[in-house]
Amino acid sequence: MYQQMIFVNLATNDVAASRSFYTALGYTINPQFSTDECVCVAISDTIVAMLLSKKRYADFTKKEIVDSAKSSEVLLCLSAESREKVDELVGKAVAAGGTASGEAQDQGFMYGRAFDDLDGHTWEVMWMDPAAVQG
Repeated sequence: MYQQMIFVNLATNDVAASRSFYTALGYTINPQFSTDECVCVAISDTIVAMLLSKKRYADFTKKEIVDSAKSSEVLLCLSAESREKVDELVGKAVAAGGTASGEAQDQGFMYGRAFDDLDGHTWEVMWMDPAAVQG
């Protein structure tokens, strides 16, 4: 079966700092698709984040590039295999220079937290009890 992928393209103020930040979270950088103008971050086999300099990002859109430190452009949500993994990833993000965003959301069967990366892009991290997913 074909595994559809998602390539999340985000503008960054500092490509090198973004590379360091996402590496500190434990993600792999794909050097084949990384340059001084962008960094290709492999989040999973099917999720890739492309952090592009604003100049390079502008090559793909005619729209104004949002200042993600001041305005919300998108909420990205990653699943986690446990509540502990949610806390671990948010902890790594904060230790690497990101900021915790909002309060933890604990609904018993679902637990989530969020962080903002160096440019203010909000990444939610969520765990859901597999028994709840099955119905």
